[in-house]
Amino acid sequence: MAPGPKAGPALFLGLELATDQLRASIVDESLELVGVECVDFDTELPEYQTQGGIFTTPGDAYTTPVDMWVKALDFLLEKLTRNHDVTRIKSIGGCAQHALVWWKSTPIPSFPALDPRLPFHSQLPPNTFSLPNTPVAQDTSAHTHALALEALLGGPDVMAARVGTCANASLLAAQLLRVRESWSSDVWSRTGKIQLASQFLASMVVGEWVNMGESEACATGMWVHASAGAGAQVAPGLGRWDEGVLEIVGGSREEGRRIRTWLGDVEVAAGRKVAHISRYLCERYGFETDTIVTPFTSDYLSSYLSLCPSPGDAVLSFGPMDTLLTPAQHYLPTRLYSLFPHPAQDASEKRRYIAMLSSRNADVPRALVRDMYTKSWSAFDRLVAIVPPGGSIGLDDKLFSFWLLQGDSYPLSHVKGIYRFETGIKVNEFRDLRANPRCLLESQVLSFRFRWSRMIATGVLGTNINRSRGNVAQTPGPTSPQGQNPRSNIASSLGLSFDPYDYSPLPARILVTGAAANFPSVANLAGDVFNAPVFMPSTQVDSAQVVPHRNAPAAGFPGRASLGGAYFARWIWGKERSSAIGGSSTGRGLGGFEEEIRRLHGKRWVASGGNPLRTNVNAPVGGNGGSGANSGTSTPYGHRSGLGSTVFVEEEEEEVEEMERASGILASSVFAGGFADRDLGRDISRMRTLTGSTLDTVTSSGSMGPSTAFTTPDLNAGAGSPGGGVGAVVPQTTTLTPVTAMPTSDAEAQIGLAKVAEADVDAFMTYAAIVPEYCRLEGMLCKSLV
Repeated sequence: MAPGPKAGPALFLGLELATDQLRASIVDESLELVGVECVDFDTELPEYQTQGGIFTTPGDAYTTPVDMWVKALDFLLEKLTRNHDVTRIKSIGGCAQHALVWWKSTPIPSFPALDPRLPFHSQLPPNTFSLPNTPVAQDTSAHTHALALEALLGGPDVMAARVGTCANASLLAAQLLRVRESWSSDVWSRTGKIQLASQFLASMVVGEWVNMGESEACATGMWVHASAGAGAQVAPGLGRWDEGVLEIVGGSREEGRRIRTWLGDVEVAAGRKVAHISRYLCERYGFETDTIVTPFTSDYLSSYLSLCPSPGDAVLSFGPMDTLLTPAQHYLPTRLYSLFPHPAQDASEKRRYIAMLSSRNADVPRALVRDMYTKSWSAFDRLVAIVPPGGSIGLDDKLFSFWLLQGDSYPLSHVKGIYRFETGIKVNEFRDLRANPRCLLESQVLSFRFRWSRMIATGVLGTNINRSRGNVAQTPGPTSPQGQNPRSNIASSLGLSFDPYDYSPLPARILVTGAAANFPSVANLAGDVFNAPVFMPSTQVDSAQVVPHRNAPAAGFPGRASLGGAYFARWIWGKERSSAIGGSSTGRGLGGFEEEIRRLHGKRWVASGGNPLRTNVNAPVGGNGGSGANSGTSTPYGHRSGLGSTVFVEEEEEEVEEMERASGILASSVFAGGFADRDLGRDISRMRTLTGSTLDTVTSSGSMGPSTAFTTPDLNAGAGSPGGGVGAVVPQTTTLTPVTAMPTSDAEAQIGLAKVAEADVDAFMTYAAIVPEYCRLEGMLCKSLV
């Protein structure tokens, strides 16, 4: 791509330091996408020999070389300079994965001076860092240290009330404690400063030390956020590092003070620029000296910003760690969730927060179940679609599974293993192996459903979060003669603190991201469990038509977190420009981040005559995939009946052969005995089952064949193919069939969202009947009763 003209409208750059790539997205003043670049760690930096950007070692340790990040930044800046006019970039935002950078004490206290004639990596060699390979977000090796810290502070409730979160392996406090106790003393003694990856990336752009934002400080387990009460406006600068926690982590008061020095100050007011771009980048790459740099934040919060959720929305992200984020009105920390100050708010605003539920047992269990039972994501998706809710058509013989392979946060912090239940009894394996993929996904989504209901009861989300949809009554329900609401009677009779059949407190919309959401069965499942329409960024819908099974976007498509950084850069630039010309920074619609982003999207929508946002730049077309022009989201108001162009094809020769033998594969010997969890490592290919889900006769959970006997090995019913007899199977390669956009309203389309699943109240009621048993079984696991 040739550089553009050396003059033109302002551009805004968003950077994202992800696990597997370093990405950049460029937007113009109207937030239209104009540029995408990335550096893939595995393919473009093969000398580091990473897999997915990380190293895996025994003991649940996942690390990555910091030097690789430095070199990738050189490569990315060269691409940006070569392909774009960087003089038009007026503001830079960014984000990074949750990881630490350990600087040696040599270049402290000032940031290393850099020679513009040389690249970053030649001036910041690996020995610049006291810990060359740093743990990343997937690392759980500090889980026991997190639990130990939690116990020393008095338990999860006390810890959450004190520092806003309870134990989890990603806590900065736990990582520090592990390094001090388990690593060589040289690492600790040689360290002069520690930075989160987002701070590190911002410091490289600014050329000086950049302070941590309060949103990320609240995730360290060492920061005390000052709140003046529910809904109150809080003056900035009142938070502080908890000296007691620092002393525990450091092992002494002196070492606690040393850690405080390493961490530096915290930037509480996020709605302003950090600094201007460094002289080094201006002289070496040609950026303008007046280019401003905005606060950088964590990748999951930046992705959240790119979606502009409304109160009552839930952002459900599937990935190495599944997360559910939602706007919160009050700072009411408990052990039930994590709570962060909104990363894009001005000091003059009423304080806003983001509540987060998370699960570490996410992509890893899904990939394991795929390998054990289906061998491909396409078969996994279709198997989920054909198996009924709860793994069985019966009402009293539902199946449940809990895949807890990694140490998780409360309430499952002490539980590890694989647990399956049939008719309430623990079993080694389901009688019908086909139920495993669906039961896994149901367990993962139902967990968020259950925890959402418990979170709502705390009042953290505020009082006006109920839906305002037509199928939900907004008037109070009738009361009993004693004045008690019948809904509370229903909850009490089920042994729950909430009514599972009442969907008014649940999210009004589910905004999904991540590779697992690319498959229709997963999107439908999320909509069924929450009884809410499911929306996906149109950039991801189009990217999924090219590469549906990767968390990384396809070539030419932007990452959502990098887009969030670019949007944030545009918002800060608008506020700075408004202030510079003598106006109020809160005028002209520039007060709240979400309000301003929606205003800019709406303005672009009107000016373009209702054209949707561009989803890619120079993305591949033809061959194995389609781009935005043919995936469906570029025509958001017409009916989408297909995938448009060709979709990615998985060549599974073994699977094709098994499809040809599908009518007879489910021999009784396959179901005669299950296999224990301890046997997961052995070859289980002989026990894989191919069902009618491998045929193209089933495309959604609501289009099953006539047979409902999912606990019997009957494939003949409803498995016919066009032009063939009952039970005939057409041998063919298995195609991945990602989600496509459904008709979407203007309000969602103009901000880049596409509907991918509808709410289904009947399916919701089915899952509502399952919730009490799910909660009972999870409670037994938490109490170590099974």
